Amino acid sequence: MSNKYINKCVGIACLTLVLSGCGVPALVEKTANSSVPESFVGSQDTTNTAQMKWKEFFTDPYLVSLIDTALNNNQEVNIMLQEIEISRNEVSAKTGEYLPSVSLGAGLGVDKVGRYTRNGAVEHNLEVDEGEEFPEPLGDYMVGAFANWEVDIWRKLRTSKKSALTRYLASVEGRNFMVTNLIAEIANSYYELLALDTQLDIVNQNIQIQSNALEIVKYQKQAAKVTELAVKRFEAEVFNTRSLQFDIKQRIVETENKINFLIGRFPQSVLRSTADFNELVPATIQAGVPAQLLQNRPDVRQAELELEAAKLDIQVARANFYPSLGITGGIGLNAISPKHLISFPESMIFGLAGDLMAPLVNKKAIKAEYQNANAKQIQAIYEYERTILNAYIEVANQLSNISNLQQSYDLKEQQVNALTESISISNNLFRSARADYMEVLLTQRDALESRFELVETKVRQMNAVVHVYQALGGGWN
Repeated sequence: MSNKYINKCVGIACLTLVLSGCGVPALVEKTANSSVPESFVGSQDTTNTAQMKWKEFFTDPYLVSLIDTALNNNQEVNIMLQEIEISRNEVSAKTGEYLPSVSLGAGLGVDKVGRYTRNGAVEHNLEVDEGEEFPEPLGDYMVGAFANWEVDIWRKLRTSKKSALTRYLASVEGRNFMVTNLIAEIANSYYELLALDTQLDIVNQNIQIQSNALEIVKYQKQAAKVTELAVKRFEAEVFNTRSLQFDIKQRIVETENKINFLIGRFPQSVLRSTADFNELVPATIQAGVPAQLLQNRPDVRQAELELEAAKLDIQVARANFYPSLGITGGIGLNAISPKHLISFPESMIFGLAGDLMAPLVNKKAIKAEYQNANAKQIQAIYEYERTILNAYIEVANQLSNISNLQQSYDLKEQQVNALTESISISNNLFRSARADYMEVLLTQRDALESRFELVETKVRQMNAVVHVYQALGGGWN
């Protein structure tokens, strides 16, 4: 009879397995496209500037010191590090799910039953030991160890752990991507600060030139060569240029404080280079080949890992359609009094049980979870493809930007040289009454604007180099 009973149980379990596995819905399949063009500008050179460490790429010691401080003190980076720690703990939690859970326990209780009940009659007519009656009320003492274990038949729990591990790795790449953005932002702000210093020097020089021109006009007025109108126009121009000083000083304060915020400290002066900003030479960039973006860009690797985790989540969701096998067991001591608790083997208790559970009807929740996992995987595929496309376009834009800015800078430099020479020429012509004061004013104004534009072009050049280094995937290592 026992064999027949066992065979029936096995048959029911197999039938349950078959029925539970038949309800798995079909999914919409999509394959990620990770192909990229063969080159950026027709070159097949695999030398890539992104493989340089940021301490080698940035040579200014003040900038290197600021970046180094930011990597230790920046709040966003430290917040991301805690996110990574949370992801690491998730991996540990998933690892524990497919291992047996063992716990120790102890308990005691008192039970008083009625004398004229079945249990009461038994207690009052039986003895515990010779000459010893059942105690009233009846005690219940227990100590033991208990375990339960879900057998990972379909590798659902192991796959879930692997998914958590993949997301942990993705969070590490997310931190790397944040580091590249932080380094680029500090470098761009630093170059902007140097540019503002240069513009402030230009304004001070121009104030001196305009003040000298004002003195000449005053002498000209005394000699009745010009009117009071010319004097006032020159005075107004000097006042206007002086006001620019305070605008630039305010921008310097704001830029310094932006850097202070990024490196996690309260406002203070930012140490920086005093070299001529216009003499800075942008670093030479070697873009390599687009396929290297898949390995160099942290955001691309993060998207790839998120896609891999989403695929694993589908396997976990699919396993929910199949039966789960659970095993529970326990062993311990149980007696009606403490002195009998240590009587062995009389007080010994143990138990072992297994259960096979499978969804049979009303699987809507499981199907919805399965289909959601598939939708999230397709979403991750689009995100991965979008990240690759964005990475390529960013590099292509910045490479073009570097080339065009270099040509623009060369032309603007020639413009500045021509206008600087025209200041002396206009002053000489004005002294000899061969040019009016408006020509002098306009020449000085144009020269000031052109020098400002030259500095701004240099900033854009330096920023473009930083951006292309960032776009290629450099900065996190």
